[in-house]
Amino acid sequence: MSTLFGWLHCPPMGMLIAAALFLGVMPIVPEPHLVEKLRMLIHGTLVKPIDIFDLFWHSWPLLWIALRLLTPDAAGHCSIPGR
Repeated sequence: MSTLFGWLHCPPMGMLIAAALFLGVMPIVPEPHLVEKLRMLIHGTLVKPIDIFDLFWHSWPLLWIALRLLTPDAAGHCSIPGR
C-alpha cells in the first residue's frame, strides 16, 4: 500500500500548504472562490460545469494534504509510477 500512495509524499508539505493558502483565498475581492463555491454547494446551486471545475481547482491542494495525512505509512517512499 505504501508504494501505491508514495507519489503523494513527493512534493514538500510546505509547497502544498503554500498552494492551499494561495488557491484557497484567490481572488480575495469580492470573496474567495473557495468560500463562494462551498456556499453554492451547500445551497444546491453548484450546477454549472465551470463552477464545479472551479471548486475542484481551488480545493485540490487541500485534498492532497488530507490524502497525504491519511497515508502516513507511505511517508518517505516517494515513488512515481512508471519511473
